[in-house]
Amino acid sequence: MNFAGRLVSGTIAVMVAAITVLVLGAELALRSDLEHDIGATLEREARLVARLLPRDSVAWQPIAERLAQETGLRITLIASDGRVVAESDQPATALPFIENHGNRPEVRAALAGQVGTDRRADDPTAEPLLYVAVPGGPGAVRLAAPLVGADQIVHHAQGSFLGAALLALLIGAVLAFIAGRSIAGPLTAITEAAHAIADGEQPRFPHSGIPDIDGLVRALREMHVQLTQRFTDLRRERAESAALVEAMVEGVLAAGSDGRIVTANAAARRLLGYAPEEVLPAVGQLFRAKPARQVVDTVVRGQAVLEREIELDGHSVLLSGRPLPQGGVLLVMHDVTELRRLEAVRRDFVANVSHELKTPLTSISGYAETLVNEAPDPATGQRFLTVILANARRMQRLVDDLLDLSRIESGRWQPTPEQVEVAQVARESWGLFAGRAAQHQVTFETEVGGGAEKIHADPDALRQILNNLFDNALRYTPVGGRITLLTAREDGGVVLRVRDTGSGITREHLPRIFERFYRVDPGRSREEGGTGLGLSIVKHLMEAHEGRVSAASEVGRGTEISCWFPDAPQQDRDTVDAGQ
Repeated sequence: MNFAGRLVSGTIAVMVAAITVLVLGAELALRSDLEHDIGATLEREARLVARLLPRDSVAWQPIAERLAQETGLRITLIASDGRVVAESDQPATALPFIENHGNRPEVRAALAGQVGTDRRADDPTAEPLLYVAVPGGPGAVRLAAPLVGADQIVHHAQGSFLGAALLALLIGAVLAFIAGRSIAGPLTAITEAAHAIADGEQPRFPHSGIPDIDGLVRALREMHVQLTQRFTDLRRERAESAALVEAMVEGVLAAGSDGRIVTANAAARRLLGYAPEEVLPAVGQLFRAKPARQVVDTVVRGQAVLEREIELDGHSVLLSGRPLPQGGVLLVMHDVTELRRLEAVRRDFVANVSHELKTPLTSISGYAETLVNEAPDPATGQRFLTVILANARRMQRLVDDLLDLSRIESGRWQPTPEQVEVAQVARESWGLFAGRAAQHQVTFETEVGGGAEKIHADPDALRQILNNLFDNALRYTPVGGRITLLTAREDGGVVLRVRDTGSGITREHLPRIFERFYRVDPGRSREEGGTGLGLSIVKHLMEAHEGRVSAASEVGRGTEISCWFPDAPQQDRDTVDAGQ
């Protein structure tokens, strides 16, 4: 039921209740007043009858009958002992057989010297009578009058009052309907405005002219402004939070109390192997690894778990979880695969450096102790000193290479590229190895391609690259072999290749030759003084130039190391041309 209907029905109900109370109250009051008036009249007439009675008791019955006919009342004369001595409604012959009235309330009061009144019907089928008894005459004089007239008056008054009440009820219902419509219209408009606010639409606020409703409209308008601002702030904060969670390198998962995933960032999907648009299963079926499921079960039971390392599809992951206050769980996955790999690399690096330093230190220590404790002949002493010097230089080269590699990896060194003549730098670098090459009868050739005469590179870095490549190639090239330097235009840059005719590298070793301290033939490399860092330094120098390095080899036919240098950016080339 709408507001107008409720207002009309409520008004009618209130009016009906009020009219009912008024009718009942008026009936009781009117009846009480009528009975009081009748009783007063009966009392006066009873006293008059008592004064008019003669002393002769024989005349009492006729007088009672005559007065009853004149007044229409029932007259009863009662002796002091309760006997009826005269009764207008009974013949004189029936008086001895009438019941003693001494126990009647009104008679008992009159015999006690007071006015007695009672309302009753002696016969159950008869109309009720009002009895009034006063002291006097033989003992008490009682008059009785029927109350039918009073009831008729009351009923007539009730009919008139009900007619007026129905008219008032009709007028009140019409006025309530009009008032309800005038109030319900603005309230309906306010309801529609509230629905519009809830739906995120622009509301239309009414103007009713009713101060209370207009105050409600103003409060609703202010609430709409505040809610709009708060929703805007919440959406912005939610977007910022979502962007922050999405940008996290840690995988973040949040599940509701029913186990459904409500938040999963890209890192979490990547670690779990799910596409961005793929629907994730419930958190209980999300992980296949048993340790991960155990973590989830623990968190679901309400216990927090911090950084438990598990394996997920080949990834080492630190999985943490905690229960949410409103139910559900929050899981954070930190991929430490690279960290574990770096730790392994660090351990291998320390082990390799220790091993590389141990061999020359052992030689130096052994030969030095021999020189100190013994007195070798000059030739032997000279030979021992030569070995000590060679191992010290080997340690120096290792330390220098380690320092260079650390400087390059840490970013403290940045290349300063310029246009460099490849052939000139190659001849300068090869000059350092010409003596060794002559001893092994190894020839050196250059083949510079068209348009590849110059390379955009740091001159010192290019010399270091060529030194390492020439040293490495010369170490594995047999007597009578050949080392060739080739350049060519390729992919918007210049590729520099160092090719030898050495023993070559097997396929399983080829992907790892740029790792630090990795050697295809460890014994031979150490015997010839290699540090195991040359190709690793070449790789890092090329990456600093935003270039790339690769290797190709065939066992028994030699190895080729290719270094690709990108061309200079256009603004750098314009600057060089302007300078020239």
